[in-house]
Amino acid sequence: MSHPDYFGTLVLFFLLSKIKTCQFILSVVELNYTTNGHHFGDCWLCNKTHRMKNLKIKSVYQTLLFVFVTLTSTAQEVKNPASDAAELAKKLSNPIANMISVPFQNNTDYGIGSGNGSRNTLNFQPVIPVKLSKSLNLITRTILPIVSQHNITGDKTKQSGLGDAVLSAWFSPADSKITWGVGPAFLIPTATDKLLGTEKFGIGPTAIVLKQSHGITVGALMNQLWSVAGSDSRSDVSQLFVQPFLVYNWKSGAGIGVNSEITQNWIASTTTVFINPNVSAVTKLGTQIVSIAFGPRIPVAAPSAGKSDFGWRASLTFVFPK
Repeated sequence: MSHPDYFGTLVLFFLLSKIKTCQFILSVVELNYTTNGHHFGDCWLCNKTHRMKNLKIKSVYQTLLFVFVTLTSTAQEVKNPASDAAELAKKLSNPIANMISVPFQNNTDYGIGSGNGSRNTLNFQPVIPVKLSKSLNLITRTILPIVSQHNITGDKTKQSGLGDAVLSAWFSPADSKITWGVGPAFLIPTATDKLLGTEKFGIGPTAIVLKQSHGITVGALMNQLWSVAGSDSRSDVSQLFVQPFLVYNWKSGAGIGVNSEITQNWIASTTTVFINPNVSAVTKLGTQIVSIAFGPRIPVAAPSAGKSDFGWRASLTFVFPK
């Protein structure tokens, strides 16, 4: 049986295994591979046989607690003064920090709609700052989703490929007590399957504002996209996205946070809301500085045909401090 929607998950697991978090990985593999009572055999990570138990939602929170302890300890491995873990964690909590980062964010959702479907989305989302002057920076972020879904569009159906990309560019002052940025956002029809995208090109404003103090980061990001070109056979796009977030980072680089992702589709008059708590840490993958994070995805509201029962998120971010 082929399960391509786990490819992104396995990539993250392989990379994380290099930082000696095997027990964490095994618990998530066991969680991820027991959907709907299916068993997928031996765990290749430890060359041992692991009997896959029935999936229980409470396992997400037990795993989250274990991961938090693991990340807190591994975060102390970063000792290079030039790449201080606390400072890096602070910058990573700021979506428009003046630092190159390359996140791979994996989102898995189960029990979607009446067909009890599943969807895995691996977001490749590099952040690249450009210094325009001594007082002004331009920070760009591209989000390119790699999607695989089962039983979403019908019984025993499957789609895999790229989704539509979103490119954001924020003009932000280099020195400000309150960090903020404004600029354009673009919807780019990069989907390789018409069921994974809108077939529309869109544009609109994006803005972000945040405050950082004593290890705490609080703020919000938003964008509004309207379609301006594309297939006449597809519905127009008018969509608002709002993401408030709150993060606390310890001096070790470990952190705990929560954000909410609110999407308002003005055309269909529907609202989708997720709450995403997570734990995170800054550590090293060999000589490469990375940030790792994990947490559940809690669905709060969505159209009945697209609402999931639960999900989880894991991310691996490659950090390139100046």
